[in-house]
Amino acid sequence: MIPEIKISDYDYELPDERIAKYPLERRDMSRLLRYDHGEITAHRFMDIPEFIPENSIMVFNDTKVVPARLNFQRETGAHIEIFCLEPVKPAEYNLIFSETSSCRWKCIVGNVKRWKSDILSHCNPENDPEVKALGLKAALVERDGETSVVEFTWEGGQPFSKVLEICGSVPIPPYLDRESEAIDSERYQTLYAKYRGSVAAPTAGLHFTQDELDAIAGKGVDMETICLHVGAGTFLPVKSELIAGHRMHREPFTVRKSFIRDLLDDRKKVVAVGTTSVRTLESLYYIGVSCLENGRPEDVGQWVPYEREYGYSTKEALEAILAYLDAENAEELKAGTRIIIVPGFRFRLTDMLVTNFHQPQSTLLLLISAFVGGDWRRIYDFALRNGFRFLSYGDSSILTGAGSRR
Repeated sequence: MIPEIKISDYDYELPDERIAKYPLERRDMSRLLRYDHGEITAHRFMDIPEFIPENSIMVFNDTKVVPARLNFQRETGAHIEIFCLEPVKPAEYNLIFSETSSCRWKCIVGNVKRWKSDILSHCNPENDPEVKALGLKAALVERDGETSVVEFTWEGGQPFSKVLEICGSVPIPPYLDRESEAIDSERYQTLYAKYRGSVAAPTAGLHFTQDELDAIAGKGVDMETICLHVGAGTFLPVKSELIAGHRMHREPFTVRKSFIRDLLDDRKKVVAVGTTSVRTLESLYYIGVSCLENGRPEDVGQWVPYEREYGYSTKEALEAILAYLDAENAEELKAGTRIIIVPGFRFRLTDMLVTNFHQPQSTLLLLISAFVGGDWRRIYDFALRNGFRFLSYGDSSILTGAGSRR
Protein backbone atom coordinates (compact mmCIF):
# COMPACT_ATOMS: atom_id res chain seq x y z
CA MET A 1 0.00 0.00 0.00
CA ILE A 2 1.45 3.37 -1.02
CA PRO A 3 2.10 5.46 2.11
CA GLU A 4 0.03 8.64 2.44
CA ILE A 5 2.74 11.14 3.29
CA LYS A 6 2.41 14.92 3.01
CA ILE A 7 5.65 16.41 1.77
CA SER A 8 4.84 19.60 3.73
CA ASP A 9 5.50 17.61 6.92
CA TYR A 10 9.15 17.41 5.85
CA ASP A 11 9.85 21.11 5.57
CA TYR A 12 12.32 23.24 7.52
CA GLU A 13 13.71 26.75 7.13
CA LEU A 14 17.07 26.73 5.36
CA PRO A 15 18.62 30.22 5.18
CA ASP A 16 20.52 30.85 1.96
CA GLU A 17 23.70 31.63 3.88
CA ARG A 18 23.72 28.08 5.27
CA ILE A 19 23.99 26.56 1.78
CA ALA A 20 27.65 25.87 1.00
CA LYS A 21 28.23 27.46 -2.41
CA TYR A 22 31.85 26.26 -2.69
CA PRO A 23 33.88 23.38 -1.25
CA LEU A 24 36.30 23.92 1.62
CA GLU A 25 40.05 24.06 0.97
CA ARG A 26 40.47 20.42 2.02
CA ARG A 27 37.81 17.76 1.60
CA ASP A 28 38.06 16.53 5.20
CA MET A 29 37.98 20.01 6.77
CA SER A 30 34.20 19.66 6.86
CA ARG A 31 32.33 18.97 10.09
CA LEU A 32 30.66 15.70 11.00
CA LEU A 33 27.43 15.21 12.95
CA ARG A 34 27.14 11.85 14.67
CA TYR A 35 23.72 10.38 15.46
CA ASP A 36 23.98 7.18 17.49
CA HIS A 37 20.85 5.69 19.06
CA GLY A 38 19.35 9.12 19.69
CA GLU A 39 22.54 10.85 20.89
CA ILE A 40 23.79 13.73 18.72
CA THR A 41 27.36 15.01 18.84
CA ALA A 42 29.56 17.27 16.68
CA HIS A 43 32.97 16.26 15.31
CA ARG A 44 35.36 16.83 12.40
CA PHE A 45 35.08 14.67 9.30
CA MET A 46 38.67 13.51 9.71
CA ASP A 47 37.46 11.76 12.90
CA ILE A 48 35.19 9.43 10.94
CA PRO A 49 37.48 6.36 11.00
CA GLU A 50 36.94 5.99 14.76
CA PHE A 51 33.16 5.73 14.24
CA ILE A 52 33.32 2.90 11.70
CA PRO A 53 32.94 -0.49 13.46
CA GLU A 54 35.91 -2.80 12.95
CA ASN A 55 33.72 -5.73 11.96
CA SER A 56 31.91 -3.96 9.13
CA ILE A 57 31.57 -3.52 5.39
CA MET A 58 31.78 0.05 4.07
CA VAL A 59 30.10 0.64 0.72
CA PHE A 60 31.13 3.42 -1.68
CA ASN A 61 29.54 4.46 -4.98
CA ASP A 62 32.35 4.75 -7.55
CA THR A 63 30.30 6.41 -10.28
CA LYS A 64 31.94 9.34 -12.07
CA VAL A 65 30.23 12.63 -12.92
CA VAL A 66 30.33 13.55 -16.60
CA PRO A 67 30.21 17.14 -17.94
CA ALA A 68 26.69 16.48 -19.18
CA ARG A 69 25.40 20.05 -19.55
CA LEU A 70 25.64 21.38 -23.13
CA ASN A 71 24.63 24.78 -24.54
CA PHE A 72 23.28 25.11 -28.08
CA GLN A 73 21.90 27.91 -30.19
CA ARG A 74 19.07 28.13 -32.73
CA GLU A 75 19.47 30.06 -35.98
CA THR A 76 17.21 32.69 -34.40
CA GLY A 77 19.82 33.18 -31.68
CA ALA A 78 17.76 31.56 -28.92
CA HIS A 79 19.84 29.51 -26.48
CA ILE A 80 18.85 25.94 -25.65
CA GLU A 81 20.46 24.05 -22.75
CA ILE A 82 20.59 20.27 -23.05
CA PHE A 83 21.25 18.09 -20.02
CA CYS A 84 22.17 14.46 -20.88
CA LEU A 85 20.40 11.99 -18.57
CA GLU A 86 20.85 8.45 -19.84
CA PRO A 87 21.94 6.71 -23.04
CA VAL A 88 19.36 5.62 -25.62
CA LYS A 89 21.38 4.53 -28.66
CA PRO A 90 23.61 2.75 -27.81
CA ALA A 91 21.88 2.03 -24.48
CA GLU A 92 25.04 1.08 -22.57
CA TYR A 93 27.20 3.80 -21.00
CA ASN A 94 30.52 2.26 -22.02
CA LEU A 95 29.33 1.92 -25.62
CA ILE A 96 27.82 5.39 -25.98
CA PHE A 97 30.93 7.09 -24.60
CA SER A 98 32.94 5.23 -27.29
CA GLU A 99 30.78 6.38 -30.23
CA THR A 100 32.76 8.51 -32.69
CA SER A 101 30.17 10.27 -34.87
CA SER A 102 26.62 10.13 -33.44
CA CYS A 103 24.55 8.94 -30.49
CA ARG A 104 21.17 9.46 -28.83
CA TRP A 105 20.46 10.44 -25.23
CA LYS A 106 17.41 10.97 -23.07
CA CYS A 107 17.76 14.60 -22.00
CA ILE A 108 16.21 17.42 -20.07
CA VAL A 109 15.96 20.36 -22.48
CA GLY A 110 15.64 23.95 -21.34
CA ASN A 111 13.31 26.09 -23.48
CA VAL A 112 12.22 22.92 -25.30
CA LYS A 113 8.98 24.61 -26.45
CA ARG A 114 11.10 27.01 -28.48
CA TRP A 115 12.86 24.12 -30.24
CA LYS A 116 10.88 22.94 -33.24
CA SER A 117 12.58 20.80 -35.86
CA ASP A 118 15.73 22.77 -36.62
CA ILE A 119 19.25 21.42 -36.04
CA LEU A 120 21.05 23.21 -33.23
CA SER A 121 24.73 24.15 -33.25
CA HIS A 122 26.83 24.07 -30.11
CA CYS A 123 27.57 27.51 -28.65
CA ASN A 124 31.18 28.60 -29.06
CA PRO A 125 31.25 32.28 -27.98
CA GLU A 126 35.04 32.30 -27.57
CA ASN A 127 35.56 30.72 -30.99
CA ASP A 128 37.60 27.89 -29.48
CA PRO A 129 39.25 26.03 -32.41
CA GLU A 130 38.94 22.65 -30.64
CA VAL A 131 35.21 23.15 -30.16
CA LYS A 132 34.82 24.46 -33.71
CA ALA A 133 36.56 21.40 -35.19
CA LEU A 134 33.98 19.10 -33.61
CA GLY A 135 31.01 20.86 -35.21
CA LEU A 136 28.72 19.40 -32.54
CA LYS A 137 25.04 19.51 -33.48
CA ALA A 138 21.79 18.39 -31.85
CA ALA A 139 18.50 17.21 -33.36
CA LEU A 140 15.26 16.69 -31.44
CA VAL A 141 14.03 13.14 -32.06
CA GLU A 142 11.02 12.96 -29.74
CA ARG A 143 9.50 14.41 -26.59
CA ASP A 144 8.28 12.34 -23.67
CA GLY A 145 6.80 14.48 -20.90
CA GLU A 146 9.62 16.04 -18.89
CA THR A 147 12.35 14.52 -21.08
CA SER A 148 13.32 14.43 -24.75
CA VAL A 149 15.41 12.14 -26.94
CA VAL A 150 18.19 14.09 -28.65
CA GLU A 151 20.57 12.91 -31.34
CA PHE A 152 24.08 14.38 -31.26
CA THR A 153 26.38 14.38 -34.29
CA TRP A 154 29.95 15.58 -34.59
CA GLU A 155 33.04 15.40 -36.79
CA GLY A 156 36.66 14.38 -36.31
CA GLY A 157 36.26 10.85 -34.95
CA GLN A 158 36.57 11.79 -31.26
CA PRO A 159 34.75 9.49 -28.78
CA PHE A 160 31.67 11.08 -27.21
CA SER A 161 33.40 11.07 -23.82
CA LYS A 162 35.98 13.46 -25.28
CA VAL A 163 33.25 15.54 -26.91
CA LEU A 164 31.67 16.09 -23.48
CA GLU A 165 35.05 17.02 -21.99
CA ILE A 166 35.57 19.65 -24.71
CA CYS A 167 32.03 21.02 -25.03
CA GLY A 168 30.24 20.18 -21.76
CA SER A 169 30.26 21.64 -18.28
CA VAL A 170 29.94 20.03 -14.86
CA PRO A 171 26.26 19.89 -13.91
CA ILE A 172 26.51 21.37 -10.43
CA PRO A 173 23.20 21.52 -8.53
CA PRO A 174 20.88 24.43 -9.41
CA TYR A 175 20.56 25.44 -5.74
CA LEU A 176 24.20 26.61 -5.80
CA ASP A 177 22.86 29.49 -7.90
CA ARG A 178 26.04 29.95 -9.92
CA GLU A 179 27.73 28.71 -13.09
CA SER A 180 30.17 25.81 -12.83
CA GLU A 181 33.80 26.84 -12.36
CA ALA A 182 37.19 25.17 -12.73
CA ILE A 183 37.19 24.04 -9.09
CA ASP A 184 34.02 22.00 -9.68
CA SER A 185 35.76 19.76 -12.22
CA GLU A 186 37.91 18.41 -9.40
CA ARG A 187 35.85 18.84 -6.26
CA TYR A 188 32.41 17.81 -7.57
CA GLN A 189 33.93 14.35 -7.96
CA THR A 190 34.86 11.76 -5.35
CA LEU A 191 38.47 10.68 -4.96
CA TYR A 192 37.53 7.14 -5.98
CA ALA A 193 35.25 7.98 -8.94
CA LYS A 194 35.82 5.42 -11.69
CA TYR A 195 32.91 4.67 -14.03
CA ARG A 196 31.45 7.53 -16.11
CA GLY A 197 27.70 8.04 -16.11
CA SER A 198 26.38 10.31 -13.33
CA VAL A 199 24.98 13.78 -13.82
CA ALA A 200 25.17 14.45 -10.08
CA ALA A 201 27.86 13.50 -7.59
CA PRO A 202 27.23 11.04 -4.75
CA THR A 203 28.06 13.93 -2.45
CA ALA A 204 28.62 12.02 0.81
CA GLY A 205 31.83 10.74 -0.74
CA LEU A 206 33.19 14.22 -1.51
CA HIS A 207 34.58 14.51 2.04
CA PHE A 208 36.96 11.55 1.90
CA THR A 209 40.69 12.06 1.42
CA GLN A 210 43.20 9.24 1.08
CA ASP A 211 44.01 9.70 4.78
CA GLU A 212 40.51 8.66 5.87
CA LEU A 213 40.34 5.83 3.35
CA ASP A 214 43.70 4.46 4.53
CA ALA A 215 42.75 4.77 8.21
CA ILE A 216 39.47 2.91 7.67
CA ALA A 217 41.18 0.18 5.68
CA GLY A 218 43.80 -0.04 8.44
CA LYS A 219 41.07 -1.07 10.89
CA GLY A 220 40.38 -4.14 8.80
CA VAL A 221 37.08 -2.78 7.47
CA ASP A 222 35.97 -4.37 4.20
CA MET A 223 35.81 -1.51 1.68
CA GLU A 224 33.49 -2.35 -1.19
CA THR A 225 32.18 -0.44 -4.19
CA ILE A 226 28.91 -0.45 -6.10
CA CYS A 227 28.14 1.75 -9.08
CA LEU A 228 24.83 3.58 -9.36
CA HIS A 229 24.73 6.33 -11.97
CA VAL A 230 22.95 9.30 -10.38
CA GLY A 231 20.31 10.88 -12.60
CA ALA A 232 19.00 14.43 -12.73
CA GLY A 233 15.95 13.23 -10.84
CA THR A 234 17.96 13.87 -7.70
CA PHE A 235 17.53 17.62 -8.43
CA LEU A 236 13.81 17.49 -9.16
CA PRO A 237 11.63 18.94 -6.39
CA VAL A 238 8.56 17.16 -5.09
CA LYS A 239 5.69 19.18 -6.55
CA SER A 240 2.77 17.01 -5.45
CA GLU A 241 1.10 17.49 -2.06
CA LEU A 242 1.33 13.76 -1.35
CA ILE A 243 4.52 11.82 -2.03
CA ALA A 244 2.37 9.28 -3.91
CA GLY A 245 2.20 11.80 -6.77
CA HIS A 246 5.99 12.04 -7.19
CA ARG A 247 7.67 10.03 -9.96
CA MET A 248 11.15 8.62 -9.42
CA HIS A 249 13.44 8.20 -12.44
CA ARG A 250 15.23 4.95 -13.22
CA GLU A 251 18.89 4.79 -12.22
CA PRO A 252 21.08 1.91 -13.45
CA PHE A 253 23.44 0.14 -11.08
CA THR A 254 26.09 -2.58 -11.10
CA VAL A 255 27.06 -4.82 -8.18
CA ARG A 256 29.78 -7.45 -8.23
CA LYS A 257 28.89 -11.07 -7.40
CA SER A 258 31.76 -11.25 -4.90
CA PHE A 259 30.28 -8.33 -2.95
CA ILE A 260 26.81 -9.92 -2.84
CA ARG A 261 28.48 -13.03 -1.43
CA ASP A 262 30.19 -10.90 1.25
CA LEU A 263 26.81 -9.45 2.27
CA LEU A 264 25.70 -12.93 3.34
CA ASP A 265 28.01 -12.59 6.37
CA ASP A 266 25.42 -11.18 8.77
CA ARG A 267 28.00 -10.74 11.53
CA LYS A 268 29.21 -7.55 9.82
CA LYS A 269 27.55 -4.15 10.00
CA VAL A 270 26.98 -2.48 6.63
CA VAL A 271 27.95 1.21 6.44
CA ALA A 272 26.63 2.94 3.32
CA VAL A 273 28.40 6.05 2.04
CA GLY A 274 25.60 8.13 0.56
CA THR A 275 21.93 7.70 -0.19
CA THR A 276 22.80 6.22 -3.62
CA SER A 277 24.61 3.35 -1.90
CA VAL A 278 21.58 2.83 0.37
CA ARG A 279 19.18 2.73 -2.56
CA THR A 280 21.38 0.19 -4.35
CA LEU A 281 21.80 -2.00 -1.26
CA GLU A 282 18.11 -2.00 -0.40
CA SER A 283 17.15 -2.68 -4.03
CA LEU A 284 19.10 -5.94 -3.89
CA TYR A 285 16.47 -7.54 -1.66
CA TYR A 286 13.70 -6.90 -4.22
CA ILE A 287 15.96 -8.00 -7.09
CA GLY A 288 16.38 -11.25 -5.14
CA VAL A 289 12.60 -11.57 -4.74
CA SER A 290 12.16 -11.28 -8.51
CA CYS A 291 14.79 -14.00 -8.98
CA LEU A 292 12.92 -16.23 -6.52
CA GLU A 293 9.51 -15.62 -8.07
CA ASN A 294 10.29 -15.05 -11.75
CA GLY A 295 13.65 -16.73 -12.22
CA ARG A 296 15.43 -13.53 -13.26
CA PRO A 297 16.26 -10.06 -11.94
CA GLU A 298 13.86 -7.24 -12.77
CA ASP A 299 14.16 -3.50 -12.23
CA VAL A 300 12.83 -2.37 -8.85
CA GLY A 301 9.70 -0.25 -9.19
CA GLN A 302 9.14 2.87 -7.13
CA TRP A 303 6.51 1.40 -4.80
CA VAL A 304 7.49 -2.29 -4.87
CA PRO A 305 8.58 -2.33 -1.16
CA TYR A 306 5.13 -1.13 -0.05
CA GLU A 307 2.86 -3.21 -2.27
CA ARG A 308 2.72 -6.31 -0.06
CA GLU A 309 4.41 -8.19 2.76
CA TYR A 310 7.52 -10.13 1.78
CA GLY A 311 8.19 -13.36 3.64
CA TYR A 312 11.62 -14.08 2.22
CA SER A 313 14.69 -13.53 4.36
CA THR A 314 17.50 -11.27 3.16
CA LYS A 315 19.70 -14.37 2.96
CA GLU A 316 17.22 -16.11 0.65
CA ALA A 317 17.02 -13.05 -1.61
CA LEU A 318 20.79 -12.65 -1.91
CA GLU A 319 21.30 -16.36 -2.50
CA ALA A 320 18.73 -16.23 -5.31
CA ILE A 321 20.73 -13.47 -7.04
CA LEU A 322 23.91 -15.51 -6.69
CA ALA A 323 22.20 -18.59 -8.12
CA TYR A 324 21.03 -16.56 -11.12
CA LEU A 325 24.50 -15.11 -11.71
CA ASP A 326 26.07 -18.57 -11.42
CA ALA A 327 23.61 -19.95 -13.96
CA GLU A 328 24.38 -17.07 -16.33
CA ASN A 329 28.14 -17.36 -15.71
CA ALA A 330 28.10 -13.63 -14.84
CA GLU A 331 30.37 -11.82 -12.39
CA GLU A 332 28.17 -8.71 -12.07
CA LEU A 333 24.53 -7.92 -11.50
CA LYS A 334 23.31 -5.14 -13.81
CA ALA A 335 19.86 -3.76 -13.07
CA GLY A 336 17.95 -0.54 -12.48
CA THR A 337 15.94 0.95 -9.65
CA ARG A 338 13.23 3.54 -9.13
CA ILE A 339 12.94 2.71 -5.44
CA ILE A 340 11.73 5.48 -3.13
CA ILE A 341 12.55 5.14 0.55
CA VAL A 342 10.05 6.87 2.83
CA PRO A 343 8.94 6.51 6.47
CA GLY A 344 7.59 2.99 6.96
CA PHE A 345 10.30 1.40 4.79
CA ARG A 346 11.97 -1.70 6.22
CA PHE A 347 15.76 -1.56 5.88
CA ARG A 348 17.17 -5.02 5.29
CA LEU A 349 20.84 -4.39 4.51
CA THR A 350 21.94 -0.96 5.78
CA ASP A 351 22.99 -0.38 9.41
CA MET A 352 24.78 2.98 9.21
CA LEU A 353 24.74 5.86 6.75
CA VAL A 354 27.22 8.62 5.91
CA THR A 355 25.35 11.48 4.23
CA ASN A 356 25.16 15.25 3.79
CA PHE A 357 22.29 17.52 4.86
CA HIS A 358 19.48 17.56 2.29
CA GLN A 359 16.95 20.03 0.93
CA PRO A 360 13.62 20.65 2.62
CA GLN A 361 10.70 18.68 1.17
CA SER A 362 13.00 16.34 -0.78
CA THR A 363 12.89 12.58 -1.32
CA LEU A 364 16.34 12.37 0.28
CA LEU A 365 15.03 13.95 3.49
CA LEU A 366 12.26 11.32 3.48
CA LEU A 367 14.95 8.64 3.25
CA ILE A 368 16.78 10.12 6.24
CA SER A 369 13.56 10.22 8.25
CA ALA A 370 12.87 6.59 7.41
CA PHE A 371 16.41 5.60 8.43
CA VAL A 372 16.43 7.32 11.83
CA GLY A 373 12.89 6.34 12.74
CA GLY A 374 11.39 9.79 12.21
CA ASP A 375 13.98 11.67 14.31
CA TRP A 376 15.21 13.79 11.39
CA ARG A 377 13.95 17.13 12.72
CA ARG A 378 16.01 16.90 15.93
CA ILE A 379 19.11 16.11 13.85
CA TYR A 380 18.53 19.03 11.48
CA ASP A 381 17.69 21.45 14.31
CA PHE A 382 21.00 20.53 15.94
CA ALA A 383 22.86 21.11 12.66
CA LEU A 384 21.20 24.49 12.11
CA ARG A 385 21.82 25.66 15.68
CA ASN A 386 25.46 24.62 15.57
CA GLY A 387 26.55 26.20 12.32
CA PHE A 388 26.71 23.16 10.02
CA ARG A 389 26.86 23.86 6.29
CA PHE A 390 24.16 22.30 4.09
CA LEU A 391 23.69 20.50 0.74
CA SER A 392 26.24 19.18 -1.78
CA TYR A 393 29.34 21.11 -0.70
CA GLY A 394 28.26 21.25 2.93
CA ASP A 395 29.08 19.22 6.02
CA SER A 396 28.38 15.57 6.67
CA SER A 397 26.75 13.21 9.15
CA ILE A 398 27.11 9.59 10.21
CA LEU A 399 23.81 8.06 11.30
CA THR A 400 23.01 4.76 12.99
CA GLY A 401 19.75 3.38 11.70
CA ALA A 402 16.80 2.99 14.05
CA GLY A 403 16.27 -0.49 12.65
CA SER A 404 19.94 -1.49 12.66
CA ARG A 405 19.91 -5.25 12.39
CA ARG A 406 22.67 -5.89 14.88
